[in-house]
Amino acid sequence: MKNKTIIGIMGPGSGATSSDLDTAYILGNALAQEGYLVLTGGRASGVMESAMKGAKAAGGTTIGILPSPDGANQSEFVDIAIKTDTGSGRNNINVLTSDVVIAVGVGAGTASEIALAIKNDKPVILMNQTDESLKFFYSLTHPRLYQAGEVEATLQLIKQVLKEK
Repeated sequence: MKNKTIIGIMGPGSGATSSDLDTAYILGNALAQEGYLVLTGGRASGVMESAMKGAKAAGGTTIGILPSPDGANQSEFVDIAIKTDTGSGRNNINVLTSDVVIAVGVGAGTASEIALAIKNDKPVILMNQTDESLKFFYSLTHPRLYQAGEVEATLQLIKQVLKEK
């Protein structure tokens, strides 16, 4: 049996903008239509919730890496819940489990996930970033750091970086 590709969508919870939420929903939906598994932090908040809701609307499978031992605040759109009891330490699990990491928007947790992905040589696609965040992340000189404005461009980048693996 062939392993399915896991695409991690990282982004702010309560600090997500309406643009972040819209992008995450469309992205989750498009990834599911392509047959990818969609992984998020699993909570019923922000980018995580929107991405999984979009994936489920397209009939996709979602994985939620939850910070608590009991699944507190788990999104109803999580198919596979991984209850870690590690708090923000789950960010490492998010990144290491993903074949490609996509950051939609930015906040402290998202920034840590991007940094962990860079440290672990994972392909990272940045969406809905501020000029300041782009400048910072590009200063880290990761050869597999990309930026995309639209979901279609993101899908093309995913296919490109998966071929290069």
